[in-house]
Amino acid sequence: MRTGSEPLTARSPLRLRLVLSLWGLLWAGFGTTVFSLLGRPGWAAACGVLFVVVAVDLIMVVRHLRQGPHWQPGRNIPPYEPDHGDPHR
Repeated sequence: MRTGSEPLTARSPLRLRLVLSLWGLLWAGFGTTVFSLLGRPGWAAACGVLFVVVAVDLIMVVRHLRQGPHWQPGRNIPPYEPDHGDPHR
């Protein structure tokens, strides 16, 4: 059943992002190395920039995973109700 608050209560699949970031980091590093060896500085720079972006995302994912259940609650914990800013609650 949809409640209309899904974007507010959505959870990020951090473990999947972790795996995909590691995969992207591997390929971006490989691409940077190969294009550098082949003498393609433009492609090497593009892969290098992608490597940095993926590394920053990986750092953020690991940080959120270490922050605990607010960012990555267990499967048995339902989504929490968003804070609507009501000071009288």
